[in-house]
Amino acid sequence: MKNTIWISGLLLLLCATVLVSLTLGKYPVTLAEMCAYVTSSCGFGSMDSQRSALLHNILVDIRLPRILAAVLIGAALSVSGAAFQSMFINPLVSPSLLGVLSGASFGAALGMIISSNWLVVQVSSFLFGLLAVLLSVGVARLYRGDRLLMLLLGGIISGALFTSLLSIVKYLADPYNQLPAIVYWLMGGLSLVDMKTVLFASLPIGFGVLVIVLLSPSLNILSMGDDEAKTMGLNVSLIRMTLIFFATLISALTVVLGGMIGWVGLIIPHVARMLVGPDNRLLLPVGALLGALYLVFVDDLSRLVFNVEIPLGIVTSLVGIPFFALVLKNAKKGWG
Repeated sequence: MKNTIWISGLLLLLCATVLVSLTLGKYPVTLAEMCAYVTSSCGFGSMDSQRSALLHNILVDIRLPRILAAVLIGAALSVSGAAFQSMFINPLVSPSLLGVLSGASFGAALGMIISSNWLVVQVSSFLFGLLAVLLSVGVARLYRGDRLLMLLLGGIISGALFTSLLSIVKYLADPYNQLPAIVYWLMGGLSLVDMKTVLFASLPIGFGVLVIVLLSPSLNILSMGDDEAKTMGLNVSLIRMTLIFFATLISALTVVLGGMIGWVGLIIPHVARMLVGPDNRLLLPVGALLGALYLVFVDDLSRLVFNVEIPLGIVTSLVGIPFFALVLKNAKKGWG
């Protein structure tokens, strides 16, 4: 009953937030106008063709893709962050743990250097994000010892490597055309996202989130430690690698959609734990909905507060740092 109330309430709140966000912008659209446009598009009413075309451009071509992208990115980062924190039994872990965000950022920058085709940039970002995690896992397998510790060290090595490679790419980039584009991409933002990219990313992100949520009972067992998990008959290596793969997949796709957007995967799992406790069967879906809500709200701030749009990654950092400082006092509450 408690699970249903939390999930249903957050889902309704998310739907309401999305509807309100569609009306907000430099060109305001009322809910009545939006309803009139929808009914007209469905053939149940009439609207001036010029007005209909204008609303279609504002609502469907510009605002809807970025709002859906914010929902996907917020949910993906929150779920991957919560999964990593439970898996590594560490409240300071985030989706960037195994170098995926560093690798994806390097891939995007490299794509901008070698091609002006946006699809090449996105594919390169995704592939190098996966490569960074494969490198982390490969380094961990080279050495004996505590498997979790080796993965953490492998992630540090992989992240440092791709951060250095990114610096080389930025140094070699054309300072008048390519370098500003790379820097803007690394700040994170949804101004360039389109519906085609959202639809492309939505299926793997949705599937990855679903798999992680379905594995939440196993994640609960993993969070008790490897020895306890093995005594309960859990295939620790298989479950961990599966979780890492899908958490990496959805994290890399967030960079494809909106560049580097930090703090979401660190903060929101803590908030979700404080609200519903450490049980991943409830924590993961609640975290996904909270992450989606949070990023839609922050994206509204980024495009409405000033006359020019502020990159989303900057706003998530500015909002996230003091917010995390406030949450930190009660952070242990959700780990009991």
